[in-house]
Amino acid sequence: MASAKPPLQLLLAGPRGFCAGVDRAIKIVEEALKRHGAPVYVRHEIVHNRFVVESLEKQGAVFVEELDEIPDDGQPVVFSAHGVPKSVPAEAAKRMMFALDATCPLVSKVHREAERHHEHGRHLFLIGHAGHPEVIGTMGQLPEGVVTLVQDAADAESVVAPEGATLAYTTQTTLSVDDTAEIISILQRRFPDIRGPAKEDICYATTNRQAAVKAIAARADLVVVVGAPNSSNSQRLREVAERSGARRAVMVQRGADLDLALVQGCKTVGVTAGASAPEVLVEEVIARLGEAYSLNIEEVVVAVEQITFRLPRGLAAE
Repeated sequence: MASAKPPLQLLLAGPRGFCAGVDRAIKIVEEALKRHGAPVYVRHEIVHNRFVVESLEKQGAVFVEELDEIPDDGQPVVFSAHGVPKSVPAEAAKRMMFALDATCPLVSKVHREAERHHEHGRHLFLIGHAGHPEVIGTMGQLPEGVVTLVQDAADAESVVAPEGATLAYTTQTTLSVDDTAEIISILQRRFPDIRGPAKEDICYATTNRQAAVKAIAARADLVVVVGAPNSSNSQRLREVAERSGARRAVMVQRGADLDLALVQGCKTVGVTAGASAPEVLVEEVIARLGEAYSLNIEEVVVAVEQITFRLPRGLAAE
């Protein structure tokens, strides 16, 4: 007779996975396909998750990096959830493309804030990661030279403000809550008159997912984050888990990617997912662990999210 599987305590962080902005962006592509048929073009990955991208490709979405890859065939083009520089919709309008903007409304809020600070003559410090699509999109709302990127505490200590400038800061929505608080406190110490957002720019979903990971990390020998390597909020979850007491934290894209050798000797494993990872991938990880262990699953919920964002005009239910 086969020997019984060893027991494993599984802590499921809640909330985890899809946020309202990601959910809306995917629905925009799906609804555009339903109404207009294939192809629907999408500039940049709609959200940072290969599983999502590939499932939309199967439905007829065509992903491109730039608009010049798209033929003039009248089919819709969708801008990704991360937001785009102003030059992109301007080019789409010039080519008379049928453009649908899937930018997360919370990213759009940061864009409007940046514009307001610029209108008031303030130089803007943007806290974020160089090269991330959201940062490129936010910096692209304003003329060149009026935004300075601040990536970490060392940057905050050394950044030089333009002579005589009044200052403001804003942040990428998917950063580490704790790291960002440290960067902001340095900027406020160095530039006491700097203006910040009335309300934190890090989005509710990033904040909640990090809080949920903190709630499970100290109890876990291993934390598994389901997410993509190019997903900022997923990478931050892995870092937060390690800093918050997990003996080890790893990121996997799918259940099959989890090396069960990592679980040997663990009594408790925590599982969470980045905001662009669908729940089906979390279920894959649970199934993978269930191959070798008898699971006792405990949900650890720190917040209940009931936020939804409406689809853009032209796609909303008629």
